[in-house]
Amino acid sequence: MDAQGRGRADDVDPADQWVLNPRTGEYELRLSPSAPESPVPGPRTEGPRATGRRTTAPGREVPPQRRRRPEPEAPAPGRRGRRPEKKKSRGKRVLLWTGGSMAFVVLVAGVGGYVYLKHLEGNVSTTDVGTAGSSSFKKDEAFNILIIGTDKRTGEGNEGYGDKGSAGHADTNILLHVAEDRSNATALSIPRDLIVDIPDCETTQEDGTKKVIPGTSGVRFNQSLGDFGRDAGCTMRTVAETTGIKPDHFMMADFNAVKTLTTAVDGVDVCVEHAVDDPKSHLKLPAGESKVEGEQALAFVRTRHAFGNEGDLDRIKVQQQFLGSLMRKMASGDTLTSPTKLVKLAEAATKALTVDSAIGKVGTLKDIALELKKVPTKNITFTTVPVIDNPAEKVKATVVVNEAKGPQVFDMIKNDISFTEVEQQKKKEKAAVAARLKGEKSEPGEVRVRVMNGGAPAGSAQQELAYLQTQAGVSKSENAGNAPDIAKTTLEYAPDQADQARALAEILGLTGAAMKPGESVTNSQGLPTMTLTLGKDFKGAGVKLDGSVKKPDLDTESTADQKLCAS
Repeated sequence: MDAQGRGRADDVDPADQWVLNPRTGEYELRLSPSAPESPVPGPRTEGPRATGRRTTAPGREVPPQRRRRPEPEAPAPGRRGRRPEKKKSRGKRVLLWTGGSMAFVVLVAGVGGYVYLKHLEGNVSTTDVGTAGSSSFKKDEAFNILIIGTDKRTGEGNEGYGDKGSAGHADTNILLHVAEDRSNATALSIPRDLIVDIPDCETTQEDGTKKVIPGTSGVRFNQSLGDFGRDAGCTMRTVAETTGIKPDHFMMADFNAVKTLTTAVDGVDVCVEHAVDDPKSHLKLPAGESKVEGEQALAFVRTRHAFGNEGDLDRIKVQQQFLGSLMRKMASGDTLTSPTKLVKLAEAATKALTVDSAIGKVGTLKDIALELKKVPTKNITFTTVPVIDNPAEKVKATVVVNEAKGPQVFDMIKNDISFTEVEQQKKKEKAAVAARLKGEKSEPGEVRVRVMNGGAPAGSAQQELAYLQTQAGVSKSENAGNAPDIAKTTLEYAPDQADQARALAEILGLTGAAMKPGESVTNSQGLPTMTLTLGKDFKGAGVKLDGSVKKPDLDTESTADQKLCAS
């Protein structure tokens, strides 16, 4: 069966059945009139004038045959007599995130076509992770996807990699955080040799029954998958236990993903400072730039002896550089305008991919793809969990979280704070601060405000109210109960309350962006009052909310648009 699952002859290249629609900028499936066409759910506009296609029976369309003609074909009724101007494909904004795991969701948006997407969906394996992740994907929120690369020896030619007989440990791990406004993303690598506590984990067995696998303390992170039957849900729970960041979903791929994906895009550019000749991985590269694909690409990302101190942390840096290069290659016009490459890449990626059940449906995967397309590569930061050598070991083989830097990195991700400087955001914030924070301020006793809880911990509104009344002098304040959840604390006020708003902003440390000019409401005394809604960023009564965060100095940080050489 071919890539479309239509039962066409084997000598037909699946890529030849996809053409760029100049009106939509998307690739669409085109089959010859003799091929049987599966019905496609969803509304369709009837009539040749609306679709520009021939019909052989009511309610059934047959796409035109793609072949060269010696003479120009006369336009069909209702069609323009000249070819529409070709638009740039929206697919050119597509980004590939992390090898096999993210290739599929990106290609779903770039290739399109319901029938083919269902075929690709059939390639994808799913795992029920229960409460370890989110039950659905929400397009209007920040989200975290745990990318897992296992060391399981599957596929031909992988005998030299991973542990022999491994059940598939969490060998390469990246927690991908995508910001709520899609302006930036952070890819946080988690070392396989990081010492962690693995919590108790409920897993779903093949017969549908549930089994709780006991947790353990002081072991390598990679043991959160594979050992004792632990699944990806156990790895997700371990990430939450270690960082305080709960992954919403996971995507897992094996060694074959690197080999097949790099071959599908005709190789990925890499750079090394010194010539490499590693007899263990069989990687041989000259100093400078090279192109790797297939077996050589896998050797590049798997070698531990060609770079740095020959340890896992140095290998992580190399893998991050490789992924940045792969993303740039995927975003290039050579890849995104080639149906052949797109189809090969989609097939390769999906066959190597396992995801959680919540995102295993074609519609959900396409939604994720469309959200990922919005993030610029220059604002995608690659970094690694800050670590130090394990002090309990005489021979250093494992690492532990650096308690001086790690919690700050985790908090930045939890609070949706970018590791890159997003210029547009900075300009907007500066303009908002200049316009809203400058000017006269009322006395605290003249400020009228009602406080609402919009996502802060229970009781926060009352605690903040007590602070305002007893310590800040804002006596004309009251508790107004709960509000819908919001990420950031806001203060809404009418134009004639600007002096009160500036006074309260100074007391609470609100930024100009948190101040929302709007309308006042009436308080319990019938007087106009402002509304302070405490969001998920609320840190406690009296704690400043200006969002000022000093980023820790990190040894490992780069962005996806940088071209770096491994050393």
